[in-house]
Amino acid sequence: MTMKKTYAVFGLGRYGIAVARELVSNGVEVIAVDSDERIVNAAADELPICKCADVTDPEVIRQLGISNVDVVIIAMANNLEASVMAVTLCKEIGVKSVIAKSANEMHQKILIRVGADTVVFPENESGIRLAKNLLSSGFVDMVSLAKNVSMIELDVKPEWVNKNLIELNLRKKFSVNVVAIHKGESVSVDIDPHAPLQADDKLIVIANTEKLSKLI
Repeated sequence: MTMKKTYAVFGLGRYGIAVARELVSNGVEVIAVDSDERIVNAAADELPICKCADVTDPEVIRQLGISNVDVVIIAMANNLEASVMAVTLCKEIGVKSVIAKSANEMHQKILIRVGADTVVFPENESGIRLAKNLLSSGFVDMVSLAKNVSMIELDVKPEWVNKNLIELNLRKKFSVNVVAIHKGESVSVDIDPHAPLQADDKLIVIANTEKLSKLI
């Protein structure tokens, strides 16, 4: 039986609280954190693990047990310094996936440079949509390119392992165009369509957002 992933949400503004609520409503464990005690008290009834803490403090990160969390969502776009510190601390302790909310493209570049695995934009992403994508265990939106077009990082499905892109024919089956492959710490846009995919590869694709349900 596959173990459910665990999550942490830093920042309980409108976006962060929407992510946390949706994840909790689907029965997964979420550590929700905000530095404002009033916000924490207001959210405590619906979020079982809700803490008032400063996530830019390494000791706080340790005490919260964030090293045991699979995915951290940093929803503090209005505070770049805090977001950068939180991303850095999470990656230093080995969090596998850190998703950061960004106010603009310049902040996106900074957050990626310090280690964020994925950056989302509040004007283009809803917290509920992000949570649903996380729960699908298949993809997380990276950048909305237009109203109905997104660039997405897509996990290689078990049935795709050891098959190549020509065999899979993803464009025809799922209406997606593969533009890069993420292997470990590197991203390659020079794609060999004959090379077999590995289980830990991630595909970066451009897709029609409305057709993403075909990939779930």
